[in-house]
Amino acid sequence: MGATPPDFDSRFFRSALGRFATGVTVVTTENESDGSPLGLTISSFNSVSLNPPMVLWSLSKSASSLPHFLNSKRYVIHVLAASQLSLAKRFAQGPQAARFAGLALTRAPGGTLMLDDPDCAAWFECYNLTQHEAGDHLIFIGQVERCDRNFSQPLVYHAGDFDLTPSTEPLSDT
Repeated sequence: MGATPPDFDSRFFRSALGRFATGVTVVTTENESDGSPLGLTISSFNSVSLNPPMVLWSLSKSASSLPHFLNSKRYVIHVLAASQLSLAKRFAQGPQAARFAGLALTRAPGGTLMLDDPDCAAWFECYNLTQHEAGDHLIFIGQVERCDRNFSQPLVYHAGDFDLTPSTEPLSDT
């Protein structure tokens, strides 16, 4: 016997999911055909495995950038710091070219296009290992080839908005 149909609508479900605070990330790659930069804001980011190191994120099947991320061999996931709210909003909407306008770009050590922004709390250069269909989204699993981090306070999304309350706890490796 399979799952029973939900006793709630998608709006209520989204509201319930919003009770779980998530970090905010920007994923970048390049268009395979013309090399133009591609990027978007996501909050569906999570660790999968420590050995080998793997992470996951998901993208709506209706996203215009989906074919480009499916075809890219690598991407970089940037964990945004609390000071990068404007960057999160910039990559959440509008045309791709406008998202990158005026931003410094660089290459991760493996050659993947990434934001040249030392304020990011962390970044992960990933090999596009596999994708899995799940409802109206595709789950991307990336094998992390390189990463770096600092101890910036991360940007948090909670209950449908960004949580800009600074923590009083210092961040460290422990």
